[in-house]
Order: sequence, then C-alpha cells, then structure tokens
Amino acid sequence: MFLSVIQSLFQVLGSLGIFLYGMHVMSDGIQKVAGNRMKSILGYMTKNRYVAVLTGFMITALIQSSSATTVLVVSFVNAALLSLYQAIGVIMGANIGTTVTTWIVSFVGFKFKISAFSLPLIGIGLPFMFAKSRNKKDWGEVLIGFGLLFLGLAFLKDSVPDIKSHPEVLAFVQHWTGKGFWSYLIFVGVGSLLTIIVQSSSAAMAITVTMAYKGWIDFPTAAAVVLGENIGTTITAYLASIGTTVNARRAARAHFVFNLFGVIWMTFVFKYFLDFVMKIAPWDSSLTTNFPLNLSLFHTLFNVFNTLICIWFIKYIAIIVERLVKPGKADDEKVEYTLKYLRSGIMDTAALNIETARQEINKMAGVVEKAFYDCINLFFNPTKKMGDVVESVRRAEELTDVMNEEICSYLIECSKDAVNERESKNISVMVRITGELESIADSVFRLLLLFQKKYDRKLSLHPTAEKEIQEFSDIIKRFIDFYKSHLIEHISQSDFRLANELEMKVDESRDLLKKAARKRLKEGSDVYSELLYIDMLKHLEHIGDFALNISEALHNYK
Repeated sequence: MFLSVIQSLFQVLGSLGIFLYGMHVMSDGIQKVAGNRMKSILGYMTKNRYVAVLTGFMITALIQSSSATTVLVVSFVNAALLSLYQAIGVIMGANIGTTVTTWIVSFVGFKFKISAFSLPLIGIGLPFMFAKSRNKKDWGEVLIGFGLLFLGLAFLKDSVPDIKSHPEVLAFVQHWTGKGFWSYLIFVGVGSLLTIIVQSSSAAMAITVTMAYKGWIDFPTAAAVVLGENIGTTITAYLASIGTTVNARRAARAHFVFNLFGVIWMTFVFKYFLDFVMKIAPWDSSLTTNFPLNLSLFHTLFNVFNTLICIWFIKYIAIIVERLVKPGKADDEKVEYTLKYLRSGIMDTAALNIETARQEINKMAGVVEKAFYDCINLFFNPTKKMGDVVESVRRAEELTDVMNEEICSYLIECSKDAVNERESKNISVMVRITGELESIADSVFRLLLLFQKKYDRKLSLHPTAEKEIQEFSDIIKRFIDFYKSHLIEHISQSDFRLANELEMKVDESRDLLKKAARKRLKEGSDVYSELLYIDMLKHLEHIGDFALNISEALHNYK
C-alpha cells in the first residue's frame, strides 16, 4: 500500500514536471516569436485605464503567462516608464488574459484524446529545431512546448486515480469538507499554497481541474481552490519587486490587493455566483465531464467581474498601496541600486530579460540627462545652496557607477541564454552604451565641481564667456536629446549623419572658444579664470564625444 502511494505520488510529480516544462518551452517560444510585437503593444499604452486593461489582456493572451506580464510591468515601473496608475490597469488585464490558458487546457485537454495530437505536434516541431533560421527554431519551441504541455496533462489525468475505483483517497479531504465557511477558507488557502509551490497559476489550475474531473473534489471546493490560486499567483510579482524602486514595489502590492479584494467580495456571493455560472453555462453543467469547463467559466467570470468593479477604483487602490509601501531612506537618496536577473517560473526568456535591460538603460540615460541639466542650470543660476545640487549630482554619478556595473552583469547573464546572433550583437551594443553613459555622468560631475570652484572663489569669467558657455552647452543638450530620443533603437544612416554634424559643431565650437580664451590671455585677462574656462570647455567636449559614441553604437543596433 505504502509503495503504491509513493509510486502514484511520483507519477503525479513527473506528469506535473512534463506539464510545467512544456509550458516553459511554449511560453519561451511564444515570447521570442512575439517579442517585438509585445513591445509595440506596450508602446501604444496610454494613461487611459481601459486601454491599460486591454493591453494587459493582450500581452498575457499572447505570451501565455500572467506571471511574465506582471514581472514585466514591475520592471517597467521600476524604470519609470509606467506609472503606478497604468501598471494597475495592466495587471487587471493580465488576470483576464491568464484565463485563456485555462480554456485551452479545459477544452482541449479534457474534451479530446490528447495523445492523438500532442505527439504529432512534437513531431512537427522537431524538424524546426534543426533549422538555420532562428525564427523557425522559435516556432519549433512553440509546437514542442504545446505538445509537451498536453502530454503532461494526459499523464496527469492517467496518474490521478479514479475516485470510483479508489474512494479511500477522499478520506483526508472529507475531514475538511462540510464545515461551511471554514471549509471555504481552508480550500482558498490550499489554492494559494499550491500556486506558491508550483510557481504557476496555470499549472495549479491544471491540477485543480484534474482533481475535479476525477471526482476528488466537487465544483464548489474546486472553485474555492481557484480563488486561492488568484492570491497565490501574486507571489511572483512580489519576488520580482524585491530591491526595486518604491513604485515598483507598490505595483506588486497592487496585484495582491486587487486579487485579495476579489476573493473578499466573492466570499459574500460565492454560493449565488456558482449557481449563476451553472445556469448560464451553454453545456450540461451537471455532468462531471464538464467540470473543467465549469471551472474555466467561473475563473473567467470572476476575473472579468472583479476588473469591472475595480477599474473604477484604480485611484483608491493606488492610495492603499502608497500607504502600505512608504519610501525609505534608500528610495530618497536613490544611490542603492540592484538589478536582479530573474530565473524563476516560466518567465526565463531572453526576450523579456533583454527588454528589462533596455528599460534600465533608458532609466540610466534619464539620470544622466537630469544631472547635466541640473549642472548647467546651476552655472547660470548660482545659489548659496549650491552644495545641495552638488550632492544631488554626486549621488547621481555614484548611481550611474552602480547601474553600469549591475546592468553589464545583467546583460552578461542575458548572453548566457539561448540568444540569436542579432540579440548577441545588441547585447554588446547595450554594454557599450551603459559605459558611455557612465562616462558622461563622470564628466558632468567634474564640470559641476569647476562651477562650484568658480562660485566659492568668487571668480569672474570674461563678459562673453557666459554667452559662449550657453551656446556650447546648447549644442551638447541637442546631442543628449538626440541619443536619448533614439534609446534603444537602430538609428538610420541619415540620423547618424546628423549625429556626426553635431559632433563637428562641438569640435568647431571648442576650437573657436579655446582660441578666444588664448587671445584674452594675451590681452591680459585673468589667467586662473581663463584656465578654469578652458577646463569647462574640455569636459563639455568630452560629453559630446561620449554622446557620439552612443550614437555610433545605436547605429550598429539591429
């Protein structure tokens, strides 16, 4: 008896392993095939909450992973490319999108003989894996992943004993049923724990559907487990938010608050909602064979209704999570920075991780740009509180040092994944860009120290020097705006010519201004002031050189 139980347990675990691996391969392939399309969808996102919900639904339905979507959302908020308001809408849509997987599993996995097409799918996908084209290999992963997913589901169905033949398996479950509200809470907890353990709400749903299909649990119990799975799936976003910005952590908590609220209001109408599902089902909902479809309908309606209710209260959800997650000292200083390479669940794909790196480089460029503008503004508007600005730029310079190290390490991890030749070259380009951005930040800080020296020593530049600095810095501003508006994307030959023209203007201005400074020195101008002025020109020129290097790297980006 004991050996029989152990054997059955390992059969279930092995079946689940094939299911999870199939989902991993399938999701990985889909994300590679649809990676650019997914970025385009994100690009269309606006502050409109309805569009945000639709975006979350489309992305999750496309890449077949709500976990991947929520992690991507957290990383975008962390990079300040999504507001908390937008992120909450996307997360709501992701909850609806994840029900697509449930329908596929329930309808195909339990209504047809799975082995009749799971093995042919693997057979069709196998030749694609040996193709030279990376796109064909990605499609091969999609087909093989689908085949393995349904093969694992078939094994899971066969490894779970039929309750009619083995009624003893219900013995422990019977202890927890029939206790009214407490039974409901227990099975909500079981669903949460199950999802946390397997790290996939889709896998947890497949287990629940199989148990209901085999008669282990009735429909109300299975529905309670599904509600728990909606809470358990929020752990992925929570883990992804560790070490991120305060808003990214708030986005992860918003996922939890949204799903928890749904379970709370469902608790009060649970019985009536189940009756509603059974009545509107377009199939015979009383048949045990239709339990998977009943659960899929329940899961979808729950998420749709929860979104329809909460979409009007996104503002209040944001207020709640802002109170739950308050900024700390590290958030205020913004000196500490970590970029963790996520290897958990089914979201380990080069496409998503490279996209995360792109957003972090954009964030780094924003830090550098702000430091430069603060520096130039301080030159023309000196203040007794100059030390505060110097300290702010110093922290920005330290942050870019850490960001350069962290992003480069992250990109090295990305290169270890199954990347194609184009992605490998792009990773090298991104590494170069982060180094150039860090160099710009260094030059900005040195430039600011020169401005501070001028102020502290009450040095006066020649009457024309300030105007010359203004004109020179305006060219540098145009250069920074140029590369930042193209970060990170390929710039055309004509745009690259524009970058070279800007560099020529920088060199011409440098030569003219240095010549003017030397002329003033010959005419008896203050030596110390003119040498300080020439040092300022030197650092501004260096910033222009680094900006050209970034533009050159972007020209090589594919």
